[in-house]
Amino acid sequence: MADHNEPDLSAAEKEALHDIQHATEHLYQGFGNLIAFHHKTGRAMDKLAQAEETLRKAGHEEYADELREKHLPSGAVDDMWTYEVVDTFRHGFLPEITEFDDRIRRDIADGHHHITESEQQEEWRDRVDWEP
Repeated sequence: MADHNEPDLSAAEKEALHDIQHATEHLYQGFGNLIAFHHKTGRAMDKLAQAEETLRKAGHEEYADELREKHLPSGAVDDMWTYEVVDTFRHGFLPEITEFDDRIRRDIADGHHHITESEQQEEWRDRVDWEP
């Protein structure tokens, strides 16, 4: 429901807040993709560990050793394992941007979120005399 007590903002302020809101939402979606990447990579690593055992059974010790010594302990991004990438993003950039989004909304828009959507909702409901 639209908040009729929203602050009076310029078009540029509304646009900037809307862009920041979308950016923050995209980062949260990216975080979800990062979690999926972490899970998919973990599954792949489990399969590689199984392949190591199977290669040994098949008499291919050199390939099994390469998997065990080079590929399995290595990181997916530089030397970081995927859980470290997830944690770095989760505890670093993501909360910093979320805090910035909250702070700028407190300072410029009295803490209001979804200002553009709220205005659109009110406009669309007013044109049909909406009663929930």
